[in-house]
Amino acid sequence: MLSYRHGFHAGNHGDVLKHWVLVLCLDYLKQKDKPFFYIDTHSGSGRYSLKDAYARKTAEADNGIVRLWQAAELPDVLQPYLDLVRDSNQGKLVNYPGSPALAAAMLRENDRLRLIEMHGSDLAALQKRFARDRRVKVLEGDGFVSVKGLLPPETRRGLVLMDPSYEIKSDYNKVLKAMNECLKRFANGQYLVWYPLINSVSAQRFSEQLQKLPCETWLDVQLKVSRPPQGHGMYGSGMFVINPPWTLREQLEQGMPALTHLLAQDDGAEWTVQVNS
Repeated sequence: MLSYRHGFHAGNHGDVLKHWVLVLCLDYLKQKDKPFFYIDTHSGSGRYSLKDAYARKTAEADNGIVRLWQAAELPDVLQPYLDLVRDSNQGKLVNYPGSPALAAAMLRENDRLRLIEMHGSDLAALQKRFARDRRVKVLEGDGFVSVKGLLPPETRRGLVLMDPSYEIKSDYNKVLKAMNECLKRFANGQYLVWYPLINSVSAQRFSEQLQKLPCETWLDVQLKVSRPPQGHGMYGSGMFVINPPWTLREQLEQGMPALTHLLAQDDGAEWTVQVNS
């Protein structure tokens, strides 16, 4: 079992990998003038204070975004993501933008955001945060189920981010089921699935199961920041991208060595990229 409410782990190494890949994929979609939809199945509250009790209880940002923030030099490919984090602050790192905030900062006037959340407090914060943004609709519900009704998007261009908590083992099967149904409705969409690397049978098999989804092209990147612990602690994470931008592999190869070096917690840190095209 993994406790992974967004607020507890804002800005940790999993967020850094997830949000960097998200920024790269959104930037690629923006290269064409035609509008697109961004759909977030597990949105959280959208933005997090790194000073509140939730974040300081774990202090995981210290081994994540804080290391990038303090880095003397970064590869150019990592800079747009860090710039978005800087734009959410005023010289001092006190807030961390979640995926809804990052997407909202990047998307254009005619693009659309559909943000799904089921937890009451996070939902209320999300609704308040985007109340005046006409591009955004905040939807209450189970992201695994609600996403199906949003596909295919009106513009036939879209990106879906699915990053559940994986607090219960059934989340792994729910992701696989939801992705199969999404691909039936919108095979050409771009899908990003974040997943944790932990010592459990479900987690260890998950990457292989994702690779068997009915899609022709995919990219699977993993970042391990340490050797696997004895217990269930998260020692890394992965991003599985269906219909990835053709530029993504090269961008990851440019940035992952530096990112792994910055976020390493011991000599077990490493990264891998697998591609099927």
